[in-house]
Amino acid sequence: MKLLSILFAAALIVSLSLPAQSAAQGLPYTEGSVWSVGFVKTVPGMTNDYYRNLADNWLKMNEAAKKEGLVLSYKVLYGPPANTEDWDIMLMIEYKNMAAMDGMAEKMEALSGKLLGSQDQRKVGAMKRNEIRTMIGGKLVREIILK
Repeated sequence: MKLLSILFAAALIVSLSLPAQSAAQGLPYTEGSVWSVGFVKTVPGMTNDYYRNLADNWLKMNEAAKKEGLVLSYKVLYGPPANTEDWDIMLMIEYKNMAAMDGMAEKMEALSGKLLGSQDQRKVGAMKRNEIRTMIGGKLVREIILK
């Protein structure tokens, strides 16, 4: 019985030390930048019109935000939709980390007021964009850099 108790205690010590050893090894990745990703479905035949709108507004905003250090980079990706419900344009904005996004709405609102006009002007622009595209959804994702 004493031998069984010793074996049990030894097994318990070994099993408790395994997670500590795994944790000591660390994660198999480091955290990278954070991306805000939007999925857009353009009205058939209106994709180039939407690109023009992006160049007039979205590009201008992101260039200014990049110069002010609010964003690291941005991208527009195109892929033919897989079905009638699928997106065809992906809008990506890269931020340094999650903390960089604190207060971002207020900062971007101030920037858009300077660059794109009054709230009423921006509402008119938004309504026109809604005629040529639908926002399918979005995600906030973090880049994972494998070790």
